Amino acid sequence: MEIVAFILIGLVVGILARLLMPGTGGLGILATILVGIVGAIVGGYAWRAIFGNSEGVEWIGSILTAMVLLWALRRTSIGNRAV
Repeated sequence: MEIVAFILIGLVVGILARLLMPGTGGLGILATILVGIVGAIVGGYAWRAIFGNSEGVEWIGSILTAMVLLWALRRTSIGNRAV
């Protein structure tokens, strides 16, 4: 059930990460949401592994991880392809 919560949070995290990072970088909204889901899962578990029981603030790690993933995708050819 925890993974479902991270996926739902990832939908919001993807949108927040895109709003916090200027420009689209060639990624559509669907790709951004998928990056948010991956960021929420990876970042949430990493935050919990590093800080332990943090009373539900794993979303901070989720947003930061999603932003790093968006930045990385924008720097690679995946995010810079001409459509």
